[in-house]
Amino acid sequence: MTEKTRRKQSEREWVERFRESGIVRGIVFLLFGFGLAALIFGAADSCEGVFGARWRALVVAGVVLVVAVVHFFLNHPRSFHRNSRVVLIFGMMLAQLGLMRLASGLAEGGAFGEFGARYAFVLAPFALAPMAITILLGRNHGLFVTVLCAIWGTLLVDAPLALPVMVTGLVVGFVAVLVTDGVRKRSRLVRAGVIVGVAVMLFGFLFGQIGGELWSVDGIDWRSLSYGVLAALAGGVATATVVGGLLPVLESMFRITTEISWIELADLNHPLLRKMTLEAPGTYHHSLVVANLAEAAAEEIGANATMCRVCSYFHDIGKLVKPGYFIENIGEGDNPHDDLTPTMSALVITAHVKEGVDIALKNKLNSEIIDIIEQHHGTSLVYFFYRRALDQQEEVRKQVDANEDDVPEVAEKSFRYPGLRPQFKESGIVSIADAVEGASRTLQKPTPGKIRQLVDDIIHARIRDGQLSECDLTLRELGVVAESFNSTLRSMLHSRITYPKDGSDLEKSGDKKVLTRKKKSGSISGKLSSKSGKKSGILLP
Repeated sequence: MTEKTRRKQSEREWVERFRESGIVRGIVFLLFGFGLAALIFGAADSCEGVFGARWRALVVAGVVLVVAVVHFFLNHPRSFHRNSRVVLIFGMMLAQLGLMRLASGLAEGGAFGEFGARYAFVLAPFALAPMAITILLGRNHGLFVTVLCAIWGTLLVDAPLALPVMVTGLVVGFVAVLVTDGVRKRSRLVRAGVIVGVAVMLFGFLFGQIGGELWSVDGIDWRSLSYGVLAALAGGVATATVVGGLLPVLESMFRITTEISWIELADLNHPLLRKMTLEAPGTYHHSLVVANLAEAAAEEIGANATMCRVCSYFHDIGKLVKPGYFIENIGEGDNPHDDLTPTMSALVITAHVKEGVDIALKNKLNSEIIDIIEQHHGTSLVYFFYRRALDQQEEVRKQVDANEDDVPEVAEKSFRYPGLRPQFKESGIVSIADAVEGASRTLQKPTPGKIRQLVDDIIHARIRDGQLSECDLTLRELGVVAESFNSTLRSMLHSRITYPKDGSDLEKSGDKKVLTRKKKSGSISGKLSSKSGKKSGILLP
């Protein structure tokens, strides 16, 4: 398994260099330009009608491409420098434009009968790229492809259709982004497809592509209208269905996990989680609490809350290798660390990160989960065993006959996790939540003040140790995260009042007149005198 992990890591370094290469990125843009040029030359007389000649249309397309690349660089720099994202975005745009050109070609060839170009208009997949990119990368990227597809789409149709295609492409694309942003279930895609179909139908009717001209002498062509409505709705649903079918393939190819997939991964019946409930129940409970803390904090700062919850479930799966060596799984029996040196104990504890990565690779968990498993402890210090090692060193040094050569050396790096440090917001949130949850178990009689002090101390210690220096959490966001942790922990660790078991217990305590039984109704009501109430402090419902 170790060899497999090493091979995976070496492959990852090579792949990362390939993904960030500027040469590869330039080739992608050139290939897109050639593909767009081929579609323009394949169009019938559209270019001559709109721009006077095909070469002028090519110049316009080239200028728009240059502007698009500059806009992409300025407004989406993180995606711009990831070649996989560039391929995904421009590939989906080229696919949509190609399908629009195909629909136009079928209309020219008489495939749609007497309605011709009208069916090509309502069946054009205006929402394909906006829907797919919004689900995969978010609404800002979805709006980016909407505008570009609307502009380039005008170069592929006859001159009279240029304005309808641009307006419809813009509005339908915006609608598609709106209805698919934050989609959490695949079934919602069908509803989004119906809404998109309705939008296409309305603009088809507005521009006279279905039903004829409303203000014409002949009035509305009801036959054309009915067929057009059905075609528009069918086209919208078909687009959504295609997007739904492509999502698993695109997620796997481009290593993207959508909100839909995160919801599916949140199923607690995963074999690893079921195994954890049996072999490491303390770790399982710890992971559930970390998930609650991380999810609530992520929601407060606008991070991916579902991702934080799912990754928290799996962040400690490495403890399945030796569950009995972790404090949450140690019962009333002997502590196995009593028989180990501090260095060996620290080695066993820190090894759960590497073992977790190995288990995740073996079970083919997605890359974000593996990243958080690898990063959730960063390079932090296993302070308990480091302190024990220093104490043992001091004890040996204090011995009368102790020789300096006999004093064991204590190297701090031997008691640190191997890293990496958290690289993104969600990883940083899970890292802090993990530390906060573990430390909160040590609180005696927790109060809001103690909880706040604990959370602040842990976050400040992480900052001082540089554990959060590589993720993009700001100080303001860390303050919001801390407040969220305080609120969640207060609700989890709040104290409860002590209820008496029965009337005999009250008699023994001297509160003989506290309970009055109502025989007719069969209910029990508690009446506390001011004296006994102040004395006992017990309030009964």
